[in-house]
Amino acid sequence: MAGDCSIRAIWILNNLDAVVFSRRFPVVEKRWRAACQSENESSEDGAVKYTVFSSLPSDSELAAAFSDRKMREGSVRGFGIRVSQSKEGSDSWVDDPITRHIVGFYINREEEGETNLMWPLALHIKGPYCILILPLVEPRHVKAYTRLCKRSDCGNAVTVDESLSSLLLDLPSITGAFMVAHAIGDIVTGDVADPEVVVSQSPSVGGLLDSLTGSIGISGISRAKPVAAPVASSAPSGATAIGALAPDVPKSGSRLLDKDALRSFISSAMPFGTPLDLSYSNIFSIKANGFSSLDIPPQDLKQPAWKPYLYKGKQRLLFTIHETLHAAMYDRDEIPDSLSVSGQINCRAELEGLPDVSFPLTGVSTSKIETLSFHPCAQVPERNVDKQTLMFSPPLGNFVLMRYQATCGLGPPVKGFYQLSMVSEDEGAFLFKLRLMEGYKSPLTMEFCNLTMPFPRRRILSLDGTPSIGTVSNAEHSVEWKIITSGRGLSGKSIEASFPGTVRFAPLQTQRSTSFSSVHEGATDDDSDNEPENANNMVNIEEFLEEKMNKDLPPVDLEEPFSWLAYNYAKASFKIVGASLSGISIDPKSVSIYPTVKAPVEISSQVTSGDYILWNTLGKCPSAVNAKV
Repeated sequence: MAGDCSIRAIWILNNLDAVVFSRRFPVVEKRWRAACQSENESSEDGAVKYTVFSSLPSDSELAAAFSDRKMREGSVRGFGIRVSQSKEGSDSWVDDPITRHIVGFYINREEEGETNLMWPLALHIKGPYCILILPLVEPRHVKAYTRLCKRSDCGNAVTVDESLSSLLLDLPSITGAFMVAHAIGDIVTGDVADPEVVVSQSPSVGGLLDSLTGSIGISGISRAKPVAAPVASSAPSGATAIGALAPDVPKSGSRLLDKDALRSFISSAMPFGTPLDLSYSNIFSIKANGFSSLDIPPQDLKQPAWKPYLYKGKQRLLFTIHETLHAAMYDRDEIPDSLSVSGQINCRAELEGLPDVSFPLTGVSTSKIETLSFHPCAQVPERNVDKQTLMFSPPLGNFVLMRYQATCGLGPPVKGFYQLSMVSEDEGAFLFKLRLMEGYKSPLTMEFCNLTMPFPRRRILSLDGTPSIGTVSNAEHSVEWKIITSGRGLSGKSIEASFPGTVRFAPLQTQRSTSFSSVHEGATDDDSDNEPENANNMVNIEEFLEEKMNKDLPPVDLEEPFSWLAYNYAKASFKIVGASLSGISIDPKSVSIYPTVKAPVEISSQVTSGDYILWNTLGKCPSAVNAKV
């Protein structure tokens, strides 16, 4: 049972802790009850009914258990570590951060004993929804987790026989449950677009880059009726191109939960609770196009599940290395700056038949890869010193061949500092001094760069200041500085940019009994004393302002977590094309296709900003402390 993946039940809850969708699989549940009965007959430490919850709860019982756990654990995900509020038997009592993602519920808490523990539940949060997936495990695994929840010590001690990590390693169904949760999360939020593959449509006339965000490209199937669709251009010249590849998955965007579409997907992707193909693109295409005698592959070829149709048409192979750069810039001696790269290699293989593609991925050692994961179609041998060879049988359409975490091989593309000082309750003086693309050489090109100062807890009345380059605009709660605009890329050189200014805010709605003016007068009364005391008074004024702002300001939206404690920061957004920042690359000449066909291979790279934060040098800032080994 532990070697496969079967799902017992699925629940989706909204932000009001109400179940808006549920699906149970009786075939899998029958297997669970049979396993419970078998465990009950062979168990030496009492009947299994005292350690596992042998039946599925109703939607109302599940919603009540969800709310109860959220209240007990402090949030939806929970503490993840044992704290003073943790209770014996709870997830946080296990003292493992994975319990923020793999959770357990107690059903009918008014009953005494342990008969009501339901575990493991894969928790995935997407948009306003919480998705819970209950995979099939063996009753002995639930009993083992129950013992972990009762253990007096905490953490994964070396001398302890049982640990949560060793328990989960024996449960591959957990991985399958999270794959189901992520697929359902994309559907309920409308995020079903395929990964972006950048393609040069007309290399001979300037290399216009077209962003193919359509789905699996059934235009290559003779029976399908493709419709030309506009494709967003990513060319730095700003030219617009029209693609001829038809999107086959409806772009639904933000919408209400479509229960009919979800039921249809579940019935096709995981019949009887066993996941087979979780690709929404494949499922939609099969339902829309069906099959005919033309789609039957030759008898000597075994067609994989991820490729329900065979491609027919002009052949080519496209790769896009897409990296996201995250950074925390402090400009402080005691806190080092932090840079990290999360990347993926997107692929689109327009190849006839069922060929195998292989190539060596270079730069693996120099880029200091931390984690690697691959598409199920890939076969990956052991890694050499600086090369990682991949061989795969590509599915139809755009797909993510590989994901990785790495360090940044170059310095920060946006380097400098940000300072903000409140000179009064309603006015702040700020200064930016930046250097862009320092140490970056051609062909690396920064297509655009913007900087945003968010003030979610204050309403902006006016903004004064002129930057050395670019334009500035402000909204009610933010200031945006467009340093490099689209169509005016920066390549082969670095530039300096500065922006001093002041920002005025609307007065606070609630005033405390002690006003700023009275404190300021109290400080100026002692001007006749010595200079050091005067300096201390100025420090006291700033401390008073900060304390007053923290107490008087209304709470900020959850979408701005950095601003809960009045942290001040600026966020950079940019796009760099031409090469990867991790050093990972693909040589088009080293890509081989078997059986051999003449198909052009195109490689492109782009880097976009993730959470690229410049913390206020003069204010508070959160930071992580590196463990000393």
